[in-house]
Amino acid sequence: MMTYRSRAVFKAFALCLGLASSLCAQQSVLTLAYQLTHVGQDEPYPSPDGKKLVYETIVAGHQQIFVMNLDASGQIQITNDPITHDSPSWSPDGNWIAFVAEDEKHETICIMKPDGSGRECLTGPEHKFIHPNWSPDSRSLIFCSDDDLEPPKKNASEIYTFDLKTKKLTQIISGGTNTYPVLSPDGKKIAFRRILGEMNSEVFVADADGSNQKNLTNHPAFDGWPSWSPDGKQIVFASNRRSAYQVFVMNADGGDVRLVANTDGRATEPRWSPDGKRIYFSNCRPVDFGYDCEVMVAVLGQVPKPSK
Repeated sequence: MMTYRSRAVFKAFALCLGLASSLCAQQSVLTLAYQLTHVGQDEPYPSPDGKKLVYETIVAGHQQIFVMNLDASGQIQITNDPITHDSPSWSPDGNWIAFVAEDEKHETICIMKPDGSGRECLTGPEHKFIHPNWSPDSRSLIFCSDDDLEPPKKNASEIYTFDLKTKKLTQIISGGTNTYPVLSPDGKKIAFRRILGEMNSEVFVADADGSNQKNLTNHPAFDGWPSWSPDGKQIVFASNRRSAYQVFVMNADGGDVRLVANTDGRATEPRWSPDGKRIYFSNCRPVDFGYDCEVMVAVLGQVPKPSK
């Protein structure tokens, strides 16, 4: 026999079932929502005083250069013309930002002040140059010729230096596909990416004049995008040796390779902070029907403890 209490519990249970059915009916969906807008923020480069980041963002179909604080506040757009602006690089004296100005026919190395004023383009229309970086004394630039003239096929590309005072352009590394050159803090070495064959890419190092070239990574994966630590003892780079592209650190002689952070996506273009405590990089991921790139930072020596 059902008691008064058991009848009350049964009625309450039936009422809950009825409410659940009603809620389920109200929450049925017609379709799936997907992300429509996508952000492309990448190639972060810290200022020499460690207070700002220069980076690029897609605005109205063109990559524009922005400057922001380290906490991502105070974002200021410093280029506005309807062309692509690529690979911003802050001079060690803090006075200039080098970048690539690109339209349908030309890729030109230019410099400007951190507020976007005083723009000067250094290379002529007869060349296509990319990936500029500075010498430690801010008196010259190092960059390479374009290796993507007929993508996805890679073509031969060379590494050059450009003296800002004399305007002298000097080829220092040739033979194969050589890109992403960067000078060591003492100016005596160059780290760069060299593509070997069709699928392999390695981080090489050479003397400042291009001699004594050495393969540092020597790994079957695609390694590249090198950058020196402020003390010159380490090199950070990106690699897909763990399937996805992630950021790694190695000693300047290629030894003791370590994963910086277990990121999900395509992490490339790493740069050290001036104090050597952080590494900034781009991380891109497919999202729904688009592709998003964001600026990320890894604080070295800080590994979060797993939650209990």
